[in-house]
Amino acid sequence: MTTQQARQPKGIPVGGQFASDAHSEVALTLRQPWDIIPNLLELTPETEQVLEALRTAGGRPLIVGGAVRDGLLSRTRGGTVDSLDVDIEVYGLSKEEVRNALPGDVNEFGLEFGVFNTSLNGQDFDVALPRQDNKTGEGHRGFVVDTDPNMPFETAFARRDFTMNAMGWDSETGELVDPLGGRADLEAGILRHPGEHFSEDPLRVLRAMQFAGRFNMELAPETAELCREMAPAFHQLHKDGIWKQFRKLSTEGTHISRALNALHASGWEQHFPGLAATRGVPQDPIWHPEGEVIVHLGLAGDQAAAIARREGLDEDETSMLVLAAITHDFGKAHSTKVKGDGTITSGGHHETGVAPARDFLERIGAPGRFHEKILPLIREHMCHTPGGGVEISPSAVRRLLRRLDHAGGGPTLKQWSLLVEADKAGRGEGARHTRNYVPDWLAVADRIGNEKAIGRAMLKGHHLADAGVPRGKLWAVIVGLSEEAQDDGAFSDEDGARDWLAAYEEAVMKEARRRLQKLEAAQAKRSAEIAAATKARAAIQKAEARALRAAKREAEQAAVAS
Repeated sequence: MTTQQARQPKGIPVGGQFASDAHSEVALTLRQPWDIIPNLLELTPETEQVLEALRTAGGRPLIVGGAVRDGLLSRTRGGTVDSLDVDIEVYGLSKEEVRNALPGDVNEFGLEFGVFNTSLNGQDFDVALPRQDNKTGEGHRGFVVDTDPNMPFETAFARRDFTMNAMGWDSETGELVDPLGGRADLEAGILRHPGEHFSEDPLRVLRAMQFAGRFNMELAPETAELCREMAPAFHQLHKDGIWKQFRKLSTEGTHISRALNALHASGWEQHFPGLAATRGVPQDPIWHPEGEVIVHLGLAGDQAAAIARREGLDEDETSMLVLAAITHDFGKAHSTKVKGDGTITSGGHHETGVAPARDFLERIGAPGRFHEKILPLIREHMCHTPGGGVEISPSAVRRLLRRLDHAGGGPTLKQWSLLVEADKAGRGEGARHTRNYVPDWLAVADRIGNEKAIGRAMLKGHHLADAGVPRGKLWAVIVGLSEEAQDDGAFSDEDGARDWLAAYEEAVMKEARRRLQKLEAAQAKRSAEIAAATKARAAIQKAEARALRAAKREAEQAAVAS
């Protein structure tokens, strides 16, 4: 198939690879016509200025990568993309010619990679020459880069992560340069690697996960197989790179269940044992007709993403809610029991799930503030239904607020309520529902919200000192007792706390001593268990060492005898 194209300047590639020997003619016969998409992107004047400067110098600049992908996605949903974040790849010019042509404040920090950066009116541009990246060692620095202004599109675009990102758009002609079928894969929702160099960057597997969650996509079978072969390379990755992908997923993803599916298909789910352990774990079909725990976590993640957008949450709040949703039932892998009659229970999973969720957050590189918010949400996500038709009391709200520890950096009651909502909504069709108590919790919290005492102990150390209580372990126990009384509404300020201690000092001291003795006895028992386990482990190690020495002697004797 051939087509005719209007005259092009000398040396500028059209509809195929760059033809260095092309001359200015009235028309050129093209070997491959590209789709023509005028106005795919709304370009800023600064972008137009950079592109025109490169064309004037004799080059053919293409906008490449994510901006092109997003422009195509936007067309299917209506509208255009007004993009300030564009990458440019220019054909037909040497490094020196590109450097001389670029307007603005040009930075050559990426010159060895064939990359320039320029800034115009506060807008930054990365301008690159066509290149190949050849792996020579581990990490992102272990590459040798070959640039060639006349490189075929197929070769230059094959270095990119996925075919959907291996496209270029010529804003002058409207041509979509798509030598690897990226548009078809994007429309089909397929994440496909473009070439043999994909495996040189293992972080691309986690990029696939977040792309699946952001754009509702799945891995091509051959790409999933390649990812599984790359699984051992996970340990080469730095935590900041891993976190960047999970952060992107949890803030921008709307199809979290697709991301979890991609993580499983890639074989990389194994690197997150808390998540992997939920696969195959059954749930009571009356309450969870969707099936396994992992399915529920994905659906809850989808709901959390939708709730975050409905509520207008900021990036941190959105990320925390989504991550809490996909980790909140990790404990079911440890607490689920199937009885003889087939009944499935998972009592206590809100407690057993805290440790594996902490491990997951550490593995993905989540900052400490995410731990402080998410782990209390997991521990408390099941307390929303009091049972027995009991109404929500101010005391119950105060206790929950104290356990969430919002005053100490923990989540708010509102954040807790959003996780509970995502949990309840992330179940299969036909799930049994009971009364929703969450509005009651929020209403009571709103009524008592002006109390200074919520979540903060009003009884202080100086009150205990004034009362003549010797400083020591007993202080912490007495403060704990005062918090219980405070949550029950016995007082709401420091004066009330001091009066409460004075009125009930004898009873408080007696109960505090009893609790301290119980605590110390439990600690002593635990210490003895640890010591016994350590002693037993040491004995086993000594026995194994003796056996190893004996085996070595026997082997040496046998060698001498032979």
